[in-house]
Amino acid sequence: MKSTSGSHFIALDHVRALAAFMVFTWHFIHGESRPVPGHAPAVFPLALLDQGHTGVALFMALSGYLFAKLLDGKSINYKSFIWNRVLRLVPLLVVVVIVDEIVFGGGNGGNLFSYAYYYACFIARSAILPILPNGGWSITVEFHYYAILPLFLWMIRKSKWMPISIIVVAVALRSLIYLQRGELRSLAYWTIIGRIDQFALGMLIFQFRNFMARRHAIAILIMVGFALFYWYLDFLGGFFDIPEPIWIILPTVEGLAYAIAIAWYDNSFVHSTAGVSRFIGRIGEYSYSIYLFHAFVVFRMATLINEHVIDISNFYVACVMSAVCFLLMIPPGYLSFRFIEAPFLKLRKPYVISLRSNEEMWPQVVLQPEQVERPKCVAEL
Repeated sequence: MKSTSGSHFIALDHVRALAAFMVFTWHFIHGESRPVPGHAPAVFPLALLDQGHTGVALFMALSGYLFAKLLDGKSINYKSFIWNRVLRLVPLLVVVVIVDEIVFGGGNGGNLFSYAYYYACFIARSAILPILPNGGWSITVEFHYYAILPLFLWMIRKSKWMPISIIVVAVALRSLIYLQRGELRSLAYWTIIGRIDQFALGMLIFQFRNFMARRHAIAILIMVGFALFYWYLDFLGGFFDIPEPIWIILPTVEGLAYAIAIAWYDNSFVHSTAGVSRFIGRIGEYSYSIYLFHAFVVFRMATLINEHVIDISNFYVACVMSAVCFLLMIPPGYLSFRFIEAPFLKLRKPYVISLRSNEEMWPQVVLQPEQVERPKCVAEL
């Protein structure tokens, strides 16, 4: 989807599609009825689907990488930037909150005033706390990142390496929280305290993207190592059972691996805008709608298939059926994008500002007085 700068990176749409599929499969396999026994799959890379919650980390690293790419050597009109992000994210989020209220009930019952008060308080709290439904909690984290994006841009202009200081502070903070509380998963997974590493690493690795171009052996080695690492976490029990100290470094490990993989994929290949590439890119365009709406149906899909179509207690069968159900989400994802998201995107404003000075943009030649030839007549003037 084109940004206000006119840029469209189909490779990054592919990454969005993969991240959405990972999250979808995580919920499909580990839904309310939990039809698939929890164990690490023998085909170790598929642990990233069995623990598909890590797809959120891929989204976050991609977000940092994308904004570093859009704003490379540039600054932003911050008001226009926030306005654009509100137009991009909030309309669909409002619809999802309303649908969630209709489907699952809640609220504060009573007259219009009580409902208005309830939702005003809810929205105010959601700006700070990860309480929005259907994955909307991650949008709260995204906006926290947007709040400090100017700091990231300033740091990168000073030095490509400065975002590392953010990561060091985040790891130290998580270490202190663990020592004080003994529990870290909730903050490391659901809040900016864990996710800031992934935004920072996305922006950091973009600065060294050329190093990863066509470095296939390095990229594959890193991705295999990361998959083995996640297979081990899956073996330990996955999201709910891994030892709490691991959450001190897990966001950093995820962010580093995903950012490197994104940089390699984005800069090592010529990505077609037709055929299969275009199809996957379309899924990436609709991924926000799929991401927010899938929670309404994914658990029911798994239960329905397990009870009436095929036994999905086998992990590999469950992954195949998850892929089928994910494809079924594309038409509603398109409709949501077309009629809920797209109309608001027309209201976006350009926010990218070149950092070049007027002198650099319009070179001036300064002549000495003796070099200036006076016109001889009005016609020559």
